[in-house]
Amino acid sequence: MAKKVLSMEEKNERRFMVLTPVISVLLALIVGAIIIGCLGKNPLVGYSAMLEGSLGSMAKISKTLERACPLVFTGLCAVFAYKCGVFNLGGEGQFIMGGCATAAVILGLGVDGPGALALGLLAGIVAGAIWGLLPGIMKIARGLNEMITTIMLNYVAMYFMEYIFKNAYSDQGLPKTIAIPQSARLPQVLGTHVGVIIAIALGIFIWYVIFRTSFGFKIRAVGMNPIASRVNGFPVKRLVLLAFIISGAIAGLGGAIELLGKTPFRLADGFGSGFGFDGVAIALIAQLNPIGAIVVALLFGVLSTGGTMMQSIIGVPTAIVDIIRGLIIIFAVAGMASVRLPKIKAFLATWGARTNKAEANA
Repeated sequence: MAKKVLSMEEKNERRFMVLTPVISVLLALIVGAIIIGCLGKNPLVGYSAMLEGSLGSMAKISKTLERACPLVFTGLCAVFAYKCGVFNLGGEGQFIMGGCATAAVILGLGVDGPGALALGLLAGIVAGAIWGLLPGIMKIARGLNEMITTIMLNYVAMYFMEYIFKNAYSDQGLPKTIAIPQSARLPQVLGTHVGVIIAIALGIFIWYVIFRTSFGFKIRAVGMNPIASRVNGFPVKRLVLLAFIISGAIAGLGGAIELLGKTPFRLADGFGSGFGFDGVAIALIAQLNPIGAIVVALLFGVLSTGGTMMQSIIGVPTAIVDIIRGLIIIFAVAGMASVRLPKIKAFLATWGARTNKAEANA
């Protein structure tokens, strides 16, 4: 009987965790509507304008998908690392290094055509993997905290990118690189670059690897309990290092795709800015589920693209969108944390017992 109640409790806890992101979005939209109302504007008109601006036509949908694409990559980067218990906050730096390596290979070698496209994507993956490897080595060899080292490497990557677009490959002395040749850019599909399809396919593939393969089981086991994993013979250090490398490679691929697929097809100040920490937020809201990360990234894309239209229609600042996005994160994290509280766990256990009793009586 105890086992049966515990099983029902776990089911209820899982349902609560699944509902948490949905409830978080709804609460954030409600609070956002109250703020818009306090500014003397109609929130329904504002939200309608947001949807119209992000999903009102194929061109707007394409723009939304392009906005969401880099967030999918940095979100997946965080998901994979955190599943292994690795707190990789360097997604932004790995994303930037992927773009830098792609630009350096294509512009430095002077290549173009499909071969240049493939070479650029590969360079981005390798650069991101190396930038993820560095904090991994420092953690395993010296015991350094990866949160500190990855944040520091973000700044190194930003300054390296500044050297690239201001000196090495500057466009006639301007603070931007030469544009990527037309033949080396990602092809367009239904009004958006093919990188969007790559991002979604990668998310599905990572979900399969994490939840349906023995390698993914080992990654999750190390993330949940590294000591027990070591006792059971899992190569914990190797798996942690692989988590750093793979998560960095994912972000690096995102940087390459952002450069090769999106206007202006060049590095400049602000490239990749904010994507890394947005990816961390996306991973947390998605509860470290790769498919969920895709959905949350698309939601962030809708908010980002539609915010401009909302501003122009009802005259509210675009900061409202940032507030809504921040509230989603706060509510989602608070909801996930509350499930672990003793009173909430007791409520779920009681609810599970009542549900189980009702099913038995039926």
